[in-house]
Amino acid sequence: MFTVGPMSKTCAARIGRLALPRRSPISTPNYIAITSRGAVPHVAQDVFSDSTGIPGVYVALEDFIERAPQVVPPILQYKPPGSVSPLRSFIALPDDSPLVLGPRRVPAIACPGSNTSNDIQIFTSVGFTRLAVSYYSDAAAHLKPDIMVGLADISFGVDKFSQKRKETMTDRTSRWMLEQVQSIKSAGSPRYDEPAVFAPVLPLEAEAQRWYFEEVVDSMLDSIGGLAVYDADSLRGLPEPLRNLPRLSFTKPDTPQKLLGEISQGVDVFTIPFIGSATDAGIALDFSFPVQSHHSNGSTNGHVSKSLGVDMWSDSHTTSLTPLSDGCAKEMLGWVLLQIHNHHTMDKFFEGVRSSIRDGSFEADKAAFERLYEPTLPAKTGQGPRVRGYQYKSDGPGEVKRNPLAFRSLDGEAEKSLETPHTNPITDVKDIEGAGLAKKT
Repeated sequence: MFTVGPMSKTCAARIGRLALPRRSPISTPNYIAITSRGAVPHVAQDVFSDSTGIPGVYVALEDFIERAPQVVPPILQYKPPGSVSPLRSFIALPDDSPLVLGPRRVPAIACPGSNTSNDIQIFTSVGFTRLAVSYYSDAAAHLKPDIMVGLADISFGVDKFSQKRKETMTDRTSRWMLEQVQSIKSAGSPRYDEPAVFAPVLPLEAEAQRWYFEEVVDSMLDSIGGLAVYDADSLRGLPEPLRNLPRLSFTKPDTPQKLLGEISQGVDVFTIPFIGSATDAGIALDFSFPVQSHHSNGSTNGHVSKSLGVDMWSDSHTTSLTPLSDGCAKEMLGWVLLQIHNHHTMDKFFEGVRSSIRDGSFEADKAAFERLYEPTLPAKTGQGPRVRGYQYKSDGPGEVKRNPLAFRSLDGEAEKSLETPHTNPITDVKDIEGAGLAKKT
């Protein structure tokens, strides 16, 4: 399923090819798009097929199971004819696009409760709830994704763990992985319909999860197809039998520089939150890798560093017809075109990364990129699309509203209505009685 090609001589960066049955292969390093309820934001499925080169998508189960298990969600009731993946058919994903299913969105919202011995906390569109390991395994067996990300005992939003918590994480994750692998095997699907299970690499140092790694190698090596990575630093102590497996990252790199850093640590496939957040902020990504020779050398030689993006909310773009880049239009369908442009920028970025690794110049090209470009993306200055409740966790009373008011008085209309004289001639109850109305009987 995964073949490793040339590797960098100075770091862990490597070229590979992830080939899933009946799907287009993914050349690595690369990325897959993050979806919201099965769709790439702003991109309809026909546009996805005809106008993008997105190599695959990630879908979160918590997007679809609002009131489960009390109420069976529609996605688990849906049964298309034949052996078609219910999830693929439900979200109208093209047949050749690799489909990855995981329990949580990317990035995952921190939950107030703790995971227990048999379930994890999730955040659906109607609030916080729990997802049992058995429920997730059964759902994955029914939905038939190409890749199933194994459920792990990870507390999102927490950076440091006590020694006792580390032991609990490794013990639960090991037990859950055995249960998930056995559940997929016992579903009775043909081999080519079984999802490839990606075992989680916990966000712990290698020594803390050494026992878990040994359990994966001894009991599950033939049943897993890859690794789900939550901290690139955890890859340093991988056992030899796991090193040739594909590595799918669920870290949160917020700049291309951090992407390059994780590529140098050996990550193969990324989920990249800043693509969607840049689009929502109205920022057109504007960088290339390797750095083109005609660019300046950045601030190190007295030049101003080049911005990583263009803020389309700037007043200078109000009447400008200049394209975002050569060969790209700027028209009224702003959100759609901006999302297509930003994903295309990442397509070209990873093409350049693979070429650089193949040529043996990755570390030098990485250093040149860091010299040329600013270390952060431009700050958001405009109002993006409305934020949905399941996209963030409330901080408590008094927090700033994330969306502007949908309805408000027209300028000055409220004041005018107060100044308008009352035209009703009946201003007192005695006038009503005098008019013959409301007579006493």
